[in-house]
Amino acid sequence: MSPVLSIVIPMFDEQDVLPTLVARLRPVLQGLELSYEVVAIDDGSRDATPVLLQRYRREWPELRVVRLRANAGHQAAISAGLAMAAGDWVVTLDADLQDPPEVIAQMVDAALEHNVDVVYGVRTDRSSDSTFKRGSARVFYAGIRAAGAKDAPTNAGDYRLMSRATVDAVNALPEAHRVLRLVVPSLGFPSTKVGYARAERAAGTSKYPLSKMIRLTLDGFTGFSLAPLRLATWFGLGGFAAAMVLLAYALISKLAGFTVAGWTSTVAIVAGVGAIQLLCLGILGEYVGRIYGTLQGRPTYYVAYDSVDSCSAPDPSGSARLPLQPDDISAERPNQER
Repeated sequence: MSPVLSIVIPMFDEQDVLPTLVARLRPVLQGLELSYEVVAIDDGSRDATPVLLQRYRREWPELRVVRLRANAGHQAAISAGLAMAAGDWVVTLDADLQDPPEVIAQMVDAALEHNVDVVYGVRTDRSSDSTFKRGSARVFYAGIRAAGAKDAPTNAGDYRLMSRATVDAVNALPEAHRVLRLVVPSLGFPSTKVGYARAERAAGTSKYPLSKMIRLTLDGFTGFSLAPLRLATWFGLGGFAAAMVLLAYALISKLAGFTVAGWTSTVAIVAGVGAIQLLCLGILGEYVGRIYGTLQGRPTYYVAYDSVDSCSAPDPSGSARLPLQPDDISAERPNQER
């Protein structure tokens, strides 16, 4: 039988934090008094993460280990977990413990109390993050809201609880480079929020350098909004208007007998127009690249190993399953109030 709750955890070189993660997550899930599974997606780790996962699986039967053939990236690893999760409710959680697993119980209770499909974990306290990370996060959310993502909760990363209906909707999307923190709110399913204080990484080092943050930002903007394309259009119109003004100025100066001397103004004009053209070409290139990748239809990940027999694994394409009702969960939690 399918579990009530699935926990999807992408992992990449997390041997240092894995023991602490298991020590904190397992008591939380056992305390919920719900049937559950933990889907650990090993995203091509190069350290002892696969060995430790197999060791923990021997003594933790609810742990399911899925290893990807190569590092596919954080969002792709989460997508792989969502495709394999069998629970009626699915939680996505990072392995670094900056998002505390103890909040899962609050998410489940909030979903039942408000009768919603999605519960977002919102970081109400980010004092553990660096000044640069807090500032860049503010710029990202402000920019994405200005681009049209009005429903995306501020300071909500990839820590969320989703109903089976929501997970099936995400799995049915054809997008290859998903940014789930924007995709899930855009579906419009009823939602609520649970706040928590973001902690420091429990162990190990961050796997999200500046280059990956920039790539995530570009994927978010180009995959969700047409605003950058419209920005390129406005730049083009602005450059055309400026060129017409300069042409009129040159003609008037010539007719009036004035001589426009100096090369500084010429260089500045040429450089400005060239910069606008290159910026517009870059924006167009991002969209053309996404179209090209979609037309290729290449999978974003390849599964090398799954601890669950393939014949009993859930259909990754999604099936027409009825979402779990609040009374069904309450029936499995006799010691807690409905």
